[in-house]
Amino acid sequence: MTPFAIAGVQMYVNALQPNTDGMLHRLDILMARFPWTQMVLFSELAPLGPLPRFALPLMNEHVGKFREAARRHHIWLIPGSMFERAEDGRIFNTSLVIDPDGEIVTAYRKMFPFRPYETEVSAGTEFCVFDVPDVGRFGLSICYDIWFPETTRQLTSQGVEVLLHPVLTGTTDRDAELAIARATAAQFQCFVVDVNGLGAGGNGRSCIVDPASTVLHQSAGQEDMFPIEIDLSVVRRQRETGLRGLGQVLKSFRDRSTDFSVYDRASGTDAYLHSLGALETPHQGSTAGLGPNLRDVAYSDMSRAKDVLWFKGSETHEHDVLGKTITG
Repeated sequence: MTPFAIAGVQMYVNALQPNTDGMLHRLDILMARFPWTQMVLFSELAPLGPLPRFALPLMNEHVGKFREAARRHHIWLIPGSMFERAEDGRIFNTSLVIDPDGEIVTAYRKMFPFRPYETEVSAGTEFCVFDVPDVGRFGLSICYDIWFPETTRQLTSQGVEVLLHPVLTGTTDRDAELAIARATAAQFQCFVVDVNGLGAGGNGRSCIVDPASTVLHQSAGQEDMFPIEIDLSVVRRQRETGLRGLGQVLKSFRDRSTDFSVYDRASGTDAYLHSLGALETPHQGSTAGLGPNLRDVAYSDMSRAKDVLWFKGSETHEHDVLGKTITG
């Protein structure tokens, strides 16, 4: 066994004033009640709230307080994320990993800001992987990042066993996000620790999911602190023998017989995506998507690329060069 105790803190987040002192107060309570906790994760944008106008340089007084708290409690601490104002003026949604000595191990900038709504926020380009000595490998993904499975694919291909996922979701897509959290755990055979906030920080329902997609804990819509001891040997066993002795998905991906041309931007495979409209907030009375079928338009534009026609019994199958059935 490789046990490790992780706690999530789902708390009320104020949009107009810092929440750092409230976070530290809850952390003190958590550690007094559950002193065996080894890592604590807060929700996305918990310290300073969800408004980019409160962005600060990465090294600021709030970070100093979190470093001292991690050192005092001798824990790994991920205090959600904060809007970081970089030296060039750009704003990033940035999360820090602080070790039990109070040292900053790494920082992660969210790769997929929630566009078209987060137009003021720039996208990060570097993945975040770090090791907890004698325990295992961890990775960070912030909120909307998880909707893009390529991000988790990159992390787990580098050996990540626990995906830490601070979230700020207060919208009607939380149910979908919870489904994605469970699917991610199963697809990539990892633990997923998904921590949402309350108030200006989200609508709660934080969860911890194991590699078999079993929900180990799910919060409701009130404040919650939930320490759970996970066993990372479960990840290693399942990656070797499969989910309940069944699918060995990471090895199957490793041994794949094809690569995916959609990731080659020059391939033309993503022609349909370029037929979609601009990435912008819908407006009242919008008729976007209600005109001609965009897929048919895109395929019509690609008609000259169709080069295969064959017959199977009485059925005719017309294929394009990508091998996708158009009619049949």
